[in-house]
Amino acid sequence: MSIKIWVIAVAAAAAACAQTPNEQRLNQHRVTFRRSPAPEPGAETQLIPSLVDGLGSAKDWPAKRAEIERMWLQLLGKVEPRGADRKWFGDIRKVRVQSTTETPKYTRIDLEIPIEKDFFQKHLLLIPKGQGAGPFPAVICWSSSSPDYREPEKWWGSWLAERGYVVLTSWSFIRHYRDGATYSSKAHERVYDRFGHWLALGKMAHDARREVEYLTRQKYARVDPRRIGFIGFSLGAKAAVYVAAFAPEIQAVVALDPHIAVNGGTNWLDPWYLDGTRKFPGIRTAEGTPISLLNPDQARPGFERDHHELLALHAPKPFLLIGGSQKEDTGGDSDDLQSWGYFNRAREVYKLLGVEDRIGFASTNDGHKANGPAIDAAWQGFLEKWLK
Repeated sequence: MSIKIWVIAVAAAAAACAQTPNEQRLNQHRVTFRRSPAPEPGAETQLIPSLVDGLGSAKDWPAKRAEIERMWLQLLGKVEPRGADRKWFGDIRKVRVQSTTETPKYTRIDLEIPIEKDFFQKHLLLIPKGQGAGPFPAVICWSSSSPDYREPEKWWGSWLAERGYVVLTSWSFIRHYRDGATYSSKAHERVYDRFGHWLALGKMAHDARREVEYLTRQKYARVDPRRIGFIGFSLGAKAAVYVAAFAPEIQAVVALDPHIAVNGGTNWLDPWYLDGTRKFPGIRTAEGTPISLLNPDQARPGFERDHHELLALHAPKPFLLIGGSQKEDTGGDSDDLQSWGYFNRAREVYKLLGVEDRIGFASTNDGHKANGPAIDAAWQGFLEKWLK
C-alpha cells in the first residue's frame, strides 16, 4: 500500500470512528505515546478482538477465561509468591503505628504494614466513629505518581469514612520500596533480584491482596470480607486494572483514568509497569527464541494482549472505568473516547454472563484529576451501590 493510500485509509477510519456511537466502538486506540516501543501506525483502523466469539452461553466462559488468565500469567511471571518466595512474607499484623489522631467522624491511624518481612509500606487507616460496631465495608485507596500515600484521604477517604467505610490509603511499591527505591531508581529491578520474573503490575496486585489480609485481621474495626473495594487514580488506576483481574478477594474496583489501552497514549510498557521490551527466558516463540512482551509478529508489532481481557477476568464482579476526556484522542493520560472500544469488548463478557449492569464507563470532561463533579458522582454512586 502506498503512503498516500495508507494516509487516506487512516483518515477514513478515524472519521468513521468519530461517527460511531460510543456504545458501538470496537477499535484500538491510536498510538500517541511518544516513547512507545511499538508505534504501530494505523492501530485505530484495527478491531479489538472479541472475547465471546464462538461462545454459545455463559457455561462456555470458564474455559475461555482460564486461557486468557494463563496467557497473562506467562507475561507477568506470577501474581503471588511461589515456593521459596514465601519466606519473605510474614505476619501482616505486625504493623508499626506512627501516630493516631481523631477527627469528628473517624479515627486516623498512620502506620506501616509489613508487605514483605523487610518492606514496611506506609498507609493511613481510617476507622468510622459513632456508626455502629460493624462489620463495615472497606475500600483500599491508592495514590498516583506525584502526591504521597496520604492524599487519597482528601480525594475519597474522608467521604467514605464519614459514611461508614473502613479506609486504607497507600501507594504503589514503585513510589516507595525497600531501601527507598522508586520507579526512577529501578524498584522493579529489586523485585527481579529477589523474586525473578514478576512484573511490577503483578506485584502491585499481590500487595493489594496483602492489604486485604491486613484489613480483615486488624484489631481496630470489624471489616466485612465480602464488601472490600479498591479505587486508584492514574498510577493507582493502572494498579486497579490488575487488582481487578488478580485479587479475587476484592469485590468492586474503580480505575480512575488509567488510559486503558496498553499501547495507546500512555506508558504501560515502561520498565516499572509491563517492562515491554525486556526479554524473559520463560516467554518464547514456537521455535524457542526468547521474546519481549511485544507481539513477535513483525507485520504488526503492537502488544499481543490488551486490557479488555483483564476487565473480563474480573467478571462478574463490579468494575467502573472513569475517564477524564470526551475528546477523540487526547494524546495523554486521560481515558478518552477511544477507550470505549476496550470497555465495549469487556462488556460483551458481562453481557454473556447476564450481569451487564456491573460494568460501567463514566466518560467525563473533568480532566486527568482524582476529583471533579462528574468523577465524584460516578465513584460515590458505584461504591454505595456495590459495597454499602
